[in-house]
Amino acid sequence: MSGMPDAPASRSFVVQALARVEGEGAMHVKLRDGRVEDIRLEIYEPPRFFEAFLRGRRFTEAPDITARICGICPVAYQLSSIAAMEDACATAVAPAVRELRRLIYCGEWIESHTLHVFMLHAPDFLGYRCGFEMAAEHRAIVEGALRLKRAGNALMSVVGGREIHPINLRVGGFYRAPRRDELTPVARMLEDELEFAQEAVRFAGSLPAPELELEYEFVALREPQTYAIESGRLASSGGLDIGPREYREHFVEEQVAHSTALHSRLRDGRSYLVGPLARYALNSQRLSPLARDAAERAGLGEVCRNPYRSIVVRTVEILYALEEALRIIACYEPPELPAADVTPRAGVGAGWTEAPRGMLWHRYEIDAAGTIIDARIVPPTSQNQRRIEQDLRACVERFAQLPDEELALRCEQTIRNHDPCISCATHFLDLTVDRG
Repeated sequence: MSGMPDAPASRSFVVQALARVEGEGAMHVKLRDGRVEDIRLEIYEPPRFFEAFLRGRRFTEAPDITARICGICPVAYQLSSIAAMEDACATAVAPAVRELRRLIYCGEWIESHTLHVFMLHAPDFLGYRCGFEMAAEHRAIVEGALRLKRAGNALMSVVGGREIHPINLRVGGFYRAPRRDELTPVARMLEDELEFAQEAVRFAGSLPAPELELEYEFVALREPQTYAIESGRLASSGGLDIGPREYREHFVEEQVAHSTALHSRLRDGRSYLVGPLARYALNSQRLSPLARDAAERAGLGEVCRNPYRSIVVRTVEILYALEEALRIIACYEPPELPAADVTPRAGVGAGWTEAPRGMLWHRYEIDAAGTIIDARIVPPTSQNQRRIEQDLRACVERFAQLPDEELALRCEQTIRNHDPCISCATHFLDLTVDRG
């Protein structure tokens, strides 16, 4: 006999303080004979009941109530709810108002993507526990990221009234349109960050990403001439092309036993992916020449199927959002009226926009007095949850030979590829691996 102890029938470990995702959850992995037997991403955070809060409220209150769902991407919730309400009320807004909406959304993309890339995700690739630790050896990059985020926040503040939960957006437009001179200092801030934004793409492209190519059904908004942000039809790599009222004809939400968040799938049973990889795959030809060139130099093709390279796509979108914001400001003339008159009518309306994490769909039913009867909100993280589990399975199968601690870190990195916003609050995720 060798005298060596027998290998345990199963092995498990728990990560109790994953600080770079938002919300509360747990992931369970079971391996038998080196093969994945079961993977579950559990979302156990209590429901937040926003859809119930909306019932009985005035249709004009939806933007301010839904903004509170997220402190990082409140504009996404506001503009998706506004799109749905304007659909219900058959309201059209002036082109100048639409451009202002795109402008504030650029600010949100800049600040949200910057936070994720440099503070939450890049440390995974470089072996740091957090962005503060990374700053000790990459001071210039982190300081540049803070300036970039500040520019995005400034844009949101000028157009939206404040950085977090903006107060200037309303059904029909804005309470007040900014003056040109108010946007001038913001434009200077954005111009100052163009060089760093290009450096950010190079930095992300140089990160040591694991090699893993996956097959995805990409789903994202698409516009004929521009990179879709605040509007568009919903397209997919499988040929889907629909308007917001058709969403439930093609997509299904269903309860799963291990999660308080609903899983989404296509009606034919397939999972799908929303977010930067999907937007890029369906819209890369609509990027600006500078952004496309930066993407090519960073090693991105027309389509990227490596989830660990989503960080590169996010930096490309930061660069594009900077350029787009500067374009809008350069051509800006305040609208004659900041908002269109909106008269409620009984009916149903649906709308969507591209939140930083992916397409966000809202649907409301209101009565003739403008009271909300029913509300339905499908956020991007809920749509991606099923796909995240499949990515985790692929990750564990690909890297099962790693020791438990390294495999745990790789699984955490895989989750952060999607920048999940479970509740828009940072808590923890428990990771359990059971090896047979």
